[in-house]
Amino acid sequence: MTVSSIMPRIPRRDLLRRLGVGSAALPFLGNLPSLAAAATGPKQRLVIVFSPDGVVKKNFWPSEPAAFADRDLPPILAPFASFKDRLLTVKGVDNNVTGDGDGHMRGMGCLLTGIELFPGNVQGGSDTPAGWASGISIDQEIRNHLQASPGTATRFGSLEFGVLVPNKADTWTRMVYAGPNRPLAPIDDPYQMFAKLYGETKDRESLRSVLDEVREDLARIAAAVPAEDRRILEEHATLVRGLERDLADHRTAIAHPVPVLEQGVIEKNDQMPRISRMQTELLVSALAADFTRVATLQYTNSVGQPHMTWLGVDEGQHELSHEPNSNQAAQEKLTKINTWYAAEIAHLAKRLAETPEPGGDGSLLDHTTIVWTNELGEGNSHSRDDIPWVLVGGGLGFATGRALEFPGVPHNRFLISLAHAMGHTGLVRFGNPDHCGDGPLTGLA
Repeated sequence: MTVSSIMPRIPRRDLLRRLGVGSAALPFLGNLPSLAAAATGPKQRLVIVFSPDGVVKKNFWPSEPAAFADRDLPPILAPFASFKDRLLTVKGVDNNVTGDGDGHMRGMGCLLTGIELFPGNVQGGSDTPAGWASGISIDQEIRNHLQASPGTATRFGSLEFGVLVPNKADTWTRMVYAGPNRPLAPIDDPYQMFAKLYGETKDRESLRSVLDEVREDLARIAAAVPAEDRRILEEHATLVRGLERDLADHRTAIAHPVPVLEQGVIEKNDQMPRISRMQTELLVSALAADFTRVATLQYTNSVGQPHMTWLGVDEGQHELSHEPNSNQAAQEKLTKINTWYAAEIAHLAKRLAETPEPGGDGSLLDHTTIVWTNELGEGNSHSRDDIPWVLVGGGLGFATGRALEFPGVPHNRFLISLAHAMGHTGLVRFGNPDHCGDGPLTGLA
């Protein structure tokens, strides 16, 4: 007996009750088209990725606004070579928010909020002390819009991933805000994120399989749903099995000490590449399961100081970012560091591209846009002009395969553009209204 023979679009919990299935199977049912509780709106997804301390401009930005098809990408963007047709760079967009806090603090706290920091007692550099941001971040604004409609609401609304983010709450470590004075901490422990997604607390020394516990229940569900739903269930189970295997194989490797922040000094951790790839797999799984359509992935923090020894770089990133542009050795190392971030994001794009869109056409990447950004345009000057914005994927409907320039445009307008592309077209102003000008940018679509 299939779902359609029971009744069309039966609610998930009703199905579980009729089949005698436990609630532990619920995470596997969120993206099944035949179930009424599944989100049914257009599958647009937004993933915002952060890396810190600015970029080496000459090795990052394309030389001029033009199509990518007939030219090489700049060195830092070279990992995106196989995604040229889905790549979009947006240059000239500035973070013009002023007020309290040092350059890094305003860079981080105002990056996705577009509004000033509250006065506070966190002292950075020689600038005035400051507190948290005084407004919501754009990812959460979009999240709230999607959650307000049954057709686009998802189980979590948004998910906040981290990689080596210090376990210390201050303005340098938080870019996501649920509202004024309400920072949200990213989860940078893959075990903790796995537990959040699949509802089981995992003991690292005796990792039990979620699938083993719900195998019989999933078999009952598979027998009661249409063929397309069975295929999606199998794909989801395969993803989860791979995640479990990876977690079990590397449980010792990722049991890293909590990073310690002492004004930009973070404990060296050579497991950063492994944690990055594990978080990527969890993120892909969460999007495929339709747990969320909005996510952030934060690499370290503003004034981030990872020591990327696997690249042959022994110095901390923030330390290198303060070297003058005339220091060729430092520029080469910073180029290596930012190219590594680009490669990790390109790997995320690859995993999305090779994962079929559940119940739809194409791949997850066809319906997802990754936005890579930074709190600074350049580290040694603490400039917030030319904030990096690199987009990959088709989720927002922007015309890709090109480099664009919007000289001197406040980044609030770009943030509004993201919201409009995600269907939140009623958003006219965001953050500080003085920086919103004529609203969303024209020429992106």
